[in-house]
Amino acid sequence: MVKKEYRLLPGAANGLTVLGAAVSAFVSAGGIQSIVIAVPDDPITGESAARKALPPSLLEENAKPVIRFVKGGRTRQESVFNALTMGFLNDVPDIVLIHDGARPWLSPALINRIIEGVKKYSAVVPILPLTETPKETEALLDYTAANAAVTVNRHLKRGFIGCAQTPQGFYFNEILEAHKAAGRLTEYTDDAEVYAAFFGKTIAIPGDEENRKITFEQDLLCKE
Repeated sequence: MVKKEYRLLPGAANGLTVLGAAVSAFVSAGGIQSIVIAVPDDPITGESAARKALPPSLLEENAKPVIRFVKGGRTRQESVFNALTMGFLNDVPDIVLIHDGARPWLSPALINRIIEGVKKYSAVVPILPLTETPKETEALLDYTAANAAVTVNRHLKRGFIGCAQTPQGFYFNEILEAHKAAGRLTEYTDDAEVYAAFFGKTIAIPGDEENRKITFEQDLLCKE
C-alpha cells in the first residue's frame, strides 16, 4: 500500500500528492528558509519515494526554500528530534514550525499567524473547539469491544478543551532543548506537550477547520 503522504490528493491540480500539497503551502507562505522532511529508513518508502511525491520544481538546484531529508525514527517524537538535530546544517533558524505531512490542506495564512505568534509568545499551538462533550475515564476504554465499560472520573467542560493541530511553532533552540531533555523515557503525542514538560507554557491560538489530518481512507476526499 502506498504511504498516505505519497498518495495523490483528489481534486488537486497537476497531480499533487498529500506531501506535495503540505510542502507547497510552506513555500507559498514566503519567508521560509528551509524545509526538513523526516522519511522512513526504508528503501521503498524513504527519501527516493518522498522526492517523487514532490513537485519537481521544488527540488531544483537553486529552488528556495531548500528542502532536505533526514531519516525518521520509530516514533513521531524520534523523527522530530532527528529533523531538529540533523536537518539544518549551518542554517539554524530562529523559529521552527513542526508539521504533520498528512495535513495537506493548511493555508499560508495559518503558517504566518503561527510565526507571528511565536514572535509574541515563544510557543504556539493551533487548536479547534470540540463539538462533543469530553469525559475522562479511570482507565483506557477498549473502543473495539461492544461490551467494554469503564467508570467516568470527570465530566470536562468542553469550552476549555480543544483539539490540537499542526504546524506548531517554537523558537528553535527552545524546542531542541526540550526534545533533548525528553529523550526516549516518555512518548509524547505532540511537540507542544514536549515543550510544556521541559521548557515552558505553550499558547493556544485558533486553528483552521480546513487543516484536517488524513488518518483514515475516508479522510482522503476532495475538500468541498
